[in-house]
Amino acid sequence: MPVEVPQPGGTPLLFSNDAPLALIAGPCVIESEEHIHFLAREIRRIAGDFVFKASFDKANRTGIGSPRGPGLKEGLRALAGLRSRGFAVLTDIHESWQADMAAESADILQIPAFLCRQTDLLIAAGRTGRVVNIKKGQFVAPADIERAAEKVASTGNNNVLLTERGTTFGYNNLVVDMRGLKIMAAGGRPVVFDATHSVQLPGASGSASGGQPQFIETLSRAAVATGISGVFIEVHEAPEKALSDGANALRLDLLAALWARLRKIDALVKSNEFLNVRDTSDVNHIMKVK
Repeated sequence: MPVEVPQPGGTPLLFSNDAPLALIAGPCVIESEEHIHFLAREIRRIAGDFVFKASFDKANRTGIGSPRGPGLKEGLRALAGLRSRGFAVLTDIHESWQADMAAESADILQIPAFLCRQTDLLIAAGRTGRVVNIKKGQFVAPADIERAAEKVASTGNNNVLLTERGTTFGYNNLVVDMRGLKIMAAGGRPVVFDATHSVQLPGASGSASGGQPQFIETLSRAAVATGISGVFIEVHEAPEKALSDGANALRLDLLAALWARLRKIDALVKSNEFLNVRDTSDVNHIMKVK
């Protein structure tokens, strides 16, 4: 079930496990209106058309004193301004009553991983008619996230993306089972890999989460090689200064090289030549190995 994301003033962005890789990128939280416009312009310059991601409120921060963002009214106003400049926008919602308001400023409503089983929230998001991106909970088996998608679809809205962001592995750690990407795709829905939250170390820094950004590319390459619709990457020009999730964000100046390599892997694994490989000599020919 391919999903088209409207791009204000432009061609819709296609999310399909058989189509060219799509990109969702941006900061974890809105830090300022100026900042999101800066990042949006830079990411577009690097990657072309993409979906800009930023949260107006991070309601699930580790510590009570952690910055949460500008809030619903100011955050949605800032995102609406970004959409008026031709950017497709994704933002989280945490409560059912936020859905209709967020749908006026965003093209994709995202269901946070911790809330992926909240029936009323999923139905409220589905009823807006917007694309709904469901983050698979760290506690949910890959096959079971389809039940969440069915809750959205019960409203008549089949525009659903499923995003993998790692599974709890002991304390303060996540692990990504690449088999899960194929399992999640079995229902025919576009699958996205969250490359930056998958390297998060939840709560590992005491009052905040830690991260291992050195593994962003390793996991991204593996995920893209399974044949998925898109990657989700939180980026920041100075992750050490980010107000949220800087410990696992990708530095902006690393995005161009990473995106180029991921697109090459994606093009290869989705090519007819690759899909029709029959023996080792075919692989050597495709890879141009002498």
